[in-house]
Amino acid sequence: MSQTALQVDDLVVRYGVFCAVDQVSFSVAAGQVTALVGPNGAGKTSTIEVCTGLRMPFSGSVRLFGRPPTELAARARIGVMLQLGGLYPTAKPMEWLTYLARLYSDPADPGTLLRSLGIDPKTKTATRRMSGGEQQRVKLAAALLPQPDLLFLDEPTAGLDPAARRDLLAALSTLSSEGAAIVLTTHQLADVEEIADFVLVLAAGHLVASGTVAELVGAGNTMSFRATAGLDLSTLAKALGAGFEIREARPGQYLVNGLTSPQLLADITKWCAANGVQATEIRSGARTLEDIVIEATRGQK
Repeated sequence: MSQTALQVDDLVVRYGVFCAVDQVSFSVAAGQVTALVGPNGAGKTSTIEVCTGLRMPFSGSVRLFGRPPTELAARARIGVMLQLGGLYPTAKPMEWLTYLARLYSDPADPGTLLRSLGIDPKTKTATRRMSGGEQQRVKLAAALLPQPDLLFLDEPTAGLDPAARRDLLAALSTLSSEGAAIVLTTHQLADVEEIADFVLVLAAGHLVASGTVAELVGAGNTMSFRATAGLDLSTLAKALGAGFEIREARPGQYLVNGLTSPQLLADITKWCAANGVQATEIRSGARTLEDIVIEATRGQK
């Protein structure tokens, strides 16, 4: 049974009379990537601030490996990468990480971390003069210095080019496979679909949905695709045979309800090719994570 790295119970965060987080509960296991998603103002940052000991809750409890986040023994096991800040602007990357490494009892090697993330440890460029993507990688290296068992990341792929984004996500997947727990907040829902084991959807301070990506989008019993509105679906129904229900959910979006499989994907693709249908976004699931976040936002207004 996996160790619980983070346990949040009935968390409430208030700013005066405004309730930013309202009775939110969840847990994160070792080796699990958990994504917190939702619109701006949903309560994601406030939740992370409490979890990392940067803010005290109004009520409720947070435990890092069974300890409160204010305890040094708990905080020594976490790494934090914030979207803003976290760099000394006039320092070179190696200078900055060497300084930070002195704060930990058993830090990772700064040069090795920088090289693994595509930053030359010998660079003479100050962090303020680096590109946004390079700064993100230096901040991630800083978060990894304590060799954390639990890593908090706020918009880690913001500003990264496609190749750098792919490399960073691969690095995070490797970390989780080695047993590190990762809590990720992001608006990049493609990142979530790629690496998250579990997703928490926040809106207006409330936890409105949770589950794996497949559970949230409805994968397993639905396949969807987009094409020209108003298609004659009778021939597709005949091609797929019994056991499938086909409908146009809204103009240009088609749902095929039934057990999904590689064969179903092949049959839909074959029918589209034979009938001159230019299909896009063929996917397992009736909805996207973007659909879910938008619906949650509407429901909390």
